[in-house]
Amino acid sequence: MTLQIYNTMSRTKENFVPQEPGKVKMYVCGPTVYDYIHIGNARPVIFFDTVRGYLEQTGHEVNYVVNFTDVDDKLIRKAEQLGTDVPHVAEKFIAAYYEDLEGLGIPKASSNPRVTENMPLIIDFIRELVEKGFAYENGGDVYYRTGKFEEYGKLSKQNLQELQFGIRIGVDERKEHPEDFVLWKAAKPGEIYWSSPWGNGRPGWHIECSAMAREYLGDTLDIHGGGQDLQFPHHECECAQSEVLTGKPLANYWMHNGFIRIDNEKMSKSLGNGVLVKDLRTQYKREAIRYFMLSTHYRNPLNFTEDTMEQAQNSVDRIANAVGNLKHRLQAVTVDQDITAEFAARLEQIRQQYHEKMQDDFNTPDAITALFEWAAEANQLLQKEVVNAAEIRALLELFGELNAVLRIYTEAEPELLDEEIERLIEERTEARKSKNWARADEIRDELSAQGILLEDTAQGMRWRRK
Repeated sequence: MTLQIYNTMSRTKENFVPQEPGKVKMYVCGPTVYDYIHIGNARPVIFFDTVRGYLEQTGHEVNYVVNFTDVDDKLIRKAEQLGTDVPHVAEKFIAAYYEDLEGLGIPKASSNPRVTENMPLIIDFIRELVEKGFAYENGGDVYYRTGKFEEYGKLSKQNLQELQFGIRIGVDERKEHPEDFVLWKAAKPGEIYWSSPWGNGRPGWHIECSAMAREYLGDTLDIHGGGQDLQFPHHECECAQSEVLTGKPLANYWMHNGFIRIDNEKMSKSLGNGVLVKDLRTQYKREAIRYFMLSTHYRNPLNFTEDTMEQAQNSVDRIANAVGNLKHRLQAVTVDQDITAEFAARLEQIRQQYHEKMQDDFNTPDAITALFEWAAEANQLLQKEVVNAAEIRALLELFGELNAVLRIYTEAEPELLDEEIERLIEERTEARKSKNWARADEIRDELSAQGILLEDTAQGMRWRRK
């Protein structure tokens, strides 16, 4: 099998061939840290972590860089609102970002460079563009000459005349052409600033990623990713800045995830329908959030509703129950012999299904289907009167491989019941022995109210927390 990635640049699936065998350089545009992240921000966080995980699972060493934009107009406005300064705003929401990552069970990137910590290299990058004639200064601002890069628009597949209507920054008389974009912004009175050859100011939005990608990963990335909204103008401008300077492609593969809608409406501040990850984590298990994000192909739009989240929760519970039942059954199994060739073949078919789908442009919805095929196999095995311990271990080993990247199941930490709950469970066991079904049911309900679920199985009673 060969991994194929849909490349936004070519609009086709291409065989993935890293520049250096076994090593992948991946840059994903990170958050502007002026607020808590919402589920729209969380989709690329979860998806590109899955990409990294699968690349590592298939033997690649991944240098994964996600930047922080820790100075821009939004941070300046937030600092004014909070009566503090930009660095304090950035620190507050970077800490919140890491807390959300931990809450979602996502490891940190290889590095998280910040704009404010890389200002000299950003200024040097702009200076090189000016020296080469691709940028110009006017009134303390520095602009990129878009018209000098003949391929401008190649990523978003728009022509230069169309592009001027999409630029975030409004038409400015200081620009030579309306579609030129800012590289350096002169500081207004009272604003945070850095010294530069063009006066005090701060970088424009696009330049920071070009400079930091080159610094941390080199001239050409294997994969550059982000949300669909970054395709233009952000990534288009990155291409223009970087490629005129290096003479090389900025990235060999461009990946963009689709938007998230809320109850079939666009998520926006004006509608007030945003969902913060920190709030979502208090309502649903992190496995359910991850399942929701991965249950739709990353390039397609994703619709968030309470119903879809409940379905996600039910789905991860089904998987967790299958795993838990297998582990519980394994404790009492006495037969332990080699698995049959037929059983091994069924497991290998599930394994191949998982990898084939992941190799097809990270088709996580169909890869998750392989997990449910696994659950069906597990449940079928558990129906048998006599079970082979080796078969249970083989199933659990396969599950570990499939779940290692998708991570829609997390091994629960061992928990100790307090003395009162232990006493109730023992009393219920005695009530059942004496056929006092009313008391047994009463205790079950009492424990359920305390978040303890009891399951009577052929192998004995087992419990779990809700």
